[in-house]
Amino acid sequence: MEGNCDIKPKPNTFKEFVKTRQFWKTLIVVVIGGVSGFLYYHFVGCSSGQCAITSNPYISVLFGGLLGLFIINRPCSSGKC
Repeated sequence: MEGNCDIKPKPNTFKEFVKTRQFWKTLIVVVIGGVSGFLYYHFVGCSSGQCAITSNPYISVLFGGLLGLFIINRPCSSGKC
C-alpha cells in the first residue's frame, strides 16, 4: 500500500475554492492570529513607541495574522515529511 492520500481535483473558480475546507481553516486561523496580535498589542504593547511590532496596532494584527498563516501552512503540518 503506497499511501492513504486521496487526490482531489483543484477548484476551477474562486466560488469553488471558497467552499473548500482548506480555505475556511486558513481564514479562521489567520483571523485568530490577527485577534491574538491585537490582544498582545493591547495588553502587553510598548509604551515607549520603540518596538517595531507592538507599538502599532495595525502591524500587530498583521504580524499575528501572518504568524497564524505560517503556522497553518507549514510544510510538515500534513504529516508527509
